[in-house]
Amino acid sequence: MLISTLSPKRVTRMNRFNSTVPDDQYLADSNVLFYLSDAVTQLLEHKDEYTQFGVIRYFAEYFSSVKNSNHVLFREYNYIRATPHNRASFIRVFWRCYRQIGKNGDLLSMLEYRSLLQLLCPDFPLEILQSAARIVLLDDAIDCLMSFSDFLYTFQLQFYYQEFLDSVLVIYQDLLAGKSPNTVIVPTSDSIEQLPSAAAEENDKEEQQQDGVEPSTLAQCIDAFCDRFKHSHPPRSCMRKVLEQFNKVSYYSFLMSLAKHETINQTIGALPCKAELLIDPEMDQELDKVIAQISVSPGSNSSGSAVGVLKEVQRKASPRRNIHHRRKIEVESDGSTEETDSSEN
Repeated sequence: MLISTLSPKRVTRMNRFNSTVPDDQYLADSNVLFYLSDAVTQLLEHKDEYTQFGVIRYFAEYFSSVKNSNHVLFREYNYIRATPHNRASFIRVFWRCYRQIGKNGDLLSMLEYRSLLQLLCPDFPLEILQSAARIVLLDDAIDCLMSFSDFLYTFQLQFYYQEFLDSVLVIYQDLLAGKSPNTVIVPTSDSIEQLPSAAAEENDKEEQQQDGVEPSTLAQCIDAFCDRFKHSHPPRSCMRKVLEQFNKVSYYSFLMSLAKHETINQTIGALPCKAELLIDPEMDQELDKVIAQISVSPGSNSSGSAVGVLKEVQRKASPRRNIHHRRKIEVESDGSTEETDSSEN
């Protein structure tokens, strides 16, 4: 499987645009080498376990999980953000794991959503959640409660396009400061990590200019920036259409409109449309099976039932971290799922 994936002829045939591209370019665009490196690293770290059932099976399961987007659960933040595919996969895993929150109509705070995210990615940073909350609440008090739907689509936009949105924030702040569009300074990839502190310094200025900036001017700056931006960014046509709806536009109102736009959702490809957000027949079938099993089990109680349901859902609906992690969960009765169990009681 691995050999056919990396074969030059196979590389050309697998290109989803059905056009001939250089092998190096395809490998870079598809991040095949990144996944191969990660697979080898994990194999070396746990070779005593993997060699018991074969290296070939290990690679087959690893790349199968990547293909099926079942590879990001319990992985570190640097891994889940490393590729667009990983980001989209993590967004989908979050939706499937916590869809019931939206179905119940529950409203949660930013810190509560962070707790849910950290059950899937223990080192998930707070900054991403703060940015998403500011979009939902239009930079109002970010400790207010948010619906699952509002948070999810906004989180999708912020997490998937993080580097681009950070750069747009700098462009917006420069326009607020009265700089000419031709002199807008766009951060390089090396300086993107410094943006949160720069954004904090400009908060007071933005609050004093709630009317925002001219949409046409912002659109021109964003369009010029997209020409040289190396990361993923929303479709230009979508951003133009959104900006055309405003007479004056603020940074957060622009992002909120983008988060709600179905074109963005379709481009990322991780979530269904809003009308189908709470529908997941496969997950419902799994839950029905588990509940049916619990209801006929002697001596079952509500507390134990909740624990059993969540463990079963995580095992079936949420992908394993890797073969090593899956086997560890199966062997240990009070292992890595304990945090999830306690959070739901």
